[in-house]
Amino acid sequence: MLARAIEEAGVPTVAVVLIKEISARVKPPRALWAPFPFGFALGKAGDADFQHRVIAAALRLLSEPAAPVLAEFPEDGDGPPRLLQASDVLPASVAVVADPADEITALRGYYERWAGEHDGRTAVGISGVPQRRFRGLVRYLQAYANGEDASYDAAPPDVEPGRFIRLASDDLKAFYMEARFSQKPEQRHNDLQRWFWAETAMGTLLAGVAKRLASEGDERNAQGIAR
Repeated sequence: MLARAIEEAGVPTVAVVLIKEISARVKPPRALWAPFPFGFALGKAGDADFQHRVIAAALRLLSEPAAPVLAEFPEDGDGPPRLLQASDVLPASVAVVADPADEITALRGYYERWAGEHDGRTAVGISGVPQRRFRGLVRYLQAYANGEDASYDAAPPDVEPGRFIRLASDDLKAFYMEARFSQKPEQRHNDLQRWFWAETAMGTLLAGVAKRLASEGDERNAQGIAR
């Protein structure tokens, strides 16, 4: 929105974005999707050559004749660190035994209050699954994490399964974070991440989902879930 307003004043803009689907919905004039963890929009810290390639790729979008433009940076880099994953936060001896579907039900009032207080603006929705249907989505992810040959009828047919699982996981994390913001507005980013990965059944479930994706060779989507 800011980029469009700035462009209306005659100043060209370029954004480096970390979630492709949200940018596709918002449609900034020019955006470069960088497939890196949150906090590492230009890639690994200290790798100046790589960061310069990201910046150059973004600036090249200024020569595109028409907007909106959403391009993808073609490199993964050499592995920016994954931030506050379950393996970083949750001790191996601790097991969260609650049902994530029940957690969603308990948190729904907080999430809906958050959305209401922000005129409906929310990061939930990129998977296409309405939040009122998240319980069924959870059952699918549980089956997948348990190694079953699971399928989900509401998944978009044009999105490959690993990508859909990543989008669904992003929606679930956003749901939890926005609910927690409403419940505990004083908490900061790392507090929220530690709460999610160490204290919620959903954090445990998504860690299992990411583990199966990685075991099947889908490291990009596994890393995206576990950040």
